[in-house]
Amino acid sequence: MAIELTVNGTLHRLDASDDTPLLWVLRDHLGMRGTKFGCGAALCGACTVMLDGDALRSCVMPLQALAGRSITTIEGLSPDRSHPLQRAWIAHQVPQCGYCQSGMLMAAAALLKRHPRPDDAQIDEAMTNICRCGSYPRVRAAIHAAAQEAS
Repeated sequence: MAIELTVNGTLHRLDASDDTPLLWVLRDHLGMRGTKFGCGAALCGACTVMLDGDALRSCVMPLQALAGRSITTIEGLSPDRSHPLQRAWIAHQVPQCGYCQSGMLMAAAALLKRHPRPDDAQIDEAMTNICRCGSYPRVRAAIHAAAQEAS
């Protein structure tokens, strides 16, 4: 079935099964490999993208629910790592193994859209992504730094 989908500001016409998860559309049909597969059950957050500005676990979102919606992936956050979150992530040395980081960045970007100056409780509530390396204190510091820079 053909569906039109806007990803990172570009309209795509895709031929894929209605029940294909967005994650596999991004990776297999559009060649965007920044969004990662982790658990496949929307628990870990490695697959987080933004749907109309809100954080979304793409591994369980069927294509049929996305017609006419706007998706932003890690590739669309910034082409050159110039987004305030990306700069803060680097400055605070957030990544350890790095696998969860694209999902973390997308969840943080959605948070800053809703709360441009989040407090610790808002960060903790929004950042439900799992990081096996335990970089949560650095994530929080980087989000605060990006919020400062953006304002």
